Amino acid sequence: MLVCSCNFISEKEIVDVINDLLDQDRWQLIVPAKVYHAMEKRGRCCGCFPNVVDIIIRTTERYHAERHSTDAEIFDFMIRLKQFHEDNRRADIERRQKSNRAA
Repeated sequence: MLVCSCNFISEKEIVDVINDLLDQDRWQLIVPAKVYHAMEKRGRCCGCFPNVVDIIIRTTERYHAERHSTDAEIFDFMIRLKQFHEDNRRADIERRQKSNRAA
């Protein structure tokens, strides 16, 4: 099935890239931009991104179900994800300047 008509990307191609990324690090956060970057493509109109997110979720769930991921591994991933969000939030706060505020 064709998912992205701008780049002519099929669902199978996306699934293959997601599985390759998960083989590298099975607990990494995968987003459409990372998938497209791995395929050396760009999101043009980005209308396909919601469908790509659905494919990422389905493929990741299937990947972990086939490998019988343990609760300890899932817990470790949640800690890493929380740390990722904290680091990004701190970076956002540091970028804000009082002189750029609207009120």
